[in-house]
Amino acid sequence: MTEVLAPGGLGRAAALLRDGALVAFPTETVYGLGADATDGRAVAAIFAAKGRPHFNPLICHYADAEAAFADVVADGRAQSLAARFWPGPLTLVLPRRPTCRVDLLAGAGLDTLAVRVPGHPLALDLLRRVGRPVAAPSANRSGGVSPTTAGHVLEELGGRIAAVVDGGPCPVGIESTVLDLTDPAGGAVLLRPGGVPVEAIEAAIGAVGRALPPAAAAATRSLRSPGMLLSHYAPSLPLRLDATDVAPDEALLAFGTAPLAGAALGWNLSEAGDLSEAAARLFAGLRWLDAEGSRRGCRGIAAMPVPTLGLGLAINDRLVRAAAPRATSEPL
Repeated sequence: MTEVLAPGGLGRAAALLRDGALVAFPTETVYGLGADATDGRAVAAIFAAKGRPHFNPLICHYADAEAAFADVVADGRAQSLAARFWPGPLTLVLPRRPTCRVDLLAGAGLDTLAVRVPGHPLALDLLRRVGRPVAAPSANRSGGVSPTTAGHVLEELGGRIAAVVDGGPCPVGIESTVLDLTDPAGGAVLLRPGGVPVEAIEAAIGAVGRALPPAAAAATRSLRSPGMLLSHYAPSLPLRLDATDVAPDEALLAFGTAPLAGAALGWNLSEAGDLSEAAARLFAGLRWLDAEGSRRGCRGIAAMPVPTLGLGLAINDRLVRAAAPRATSEPL
């Protein structure tokens, strides 16, 4: 049975993690499924609980930049970005140090590691108590919709993990931006848009390139970070993008002041057209429409267009992956 811990139970959560157990905890982005990143057996348990492909690396979470940079090599750009955006929803992919404490399985055997310092007080307190890097992908079954409440975690992983710390809804509600800084020529590559808009990153370090498309990355096993599989964040009902109309047997994922009429049911990401609000409500909306739409016999979910500026880029990235054909060669 999975324990549900209040914020006051962080001592218990830290003890479980140090003992090799899996504990889900809130971050500012989504709930993470944590394990001691230095313990290969604990890291392997994450893959088993999620049904996650082992070639898909994990993000390692740290209490501060100093702890993170003890395991990876940080150049001036990384130092600058950490000073500006950490704690916060930015993950940096950097070369592993020879003395890196993190088990190779957490990084999918690569010579790089994805690291971040989360911007949530409970997460930071927990990490300080653990005193070790914590590997933590989203706390859901692999390929499914990411969890933004403790209830979402229990729906998918209840009975499969030791505990979940209930810190309420996640304020950002969409995963971290992932930036690859391992190019020896000095180029920065956006692997996954997320909670820090790419425009803000470019204002800090200059132009940022774009990664290999998800389908090609998955086909060649050249995944440099989590969240790069083509079929990801997917509800069970098919998702139709850029909808300009909606059928009576469809659920509607709306955006803005003029949602489409005629849907069986609807969820508006933001009536005011606010992209921050839309990001925070995205995964909860997909989960609710999927569950309620399935109960009512809907044949799918229609999603209205969302602008691609700022956080809109990350929202559209998640919607495209949620709408992609389900992969059949890898476990979900």
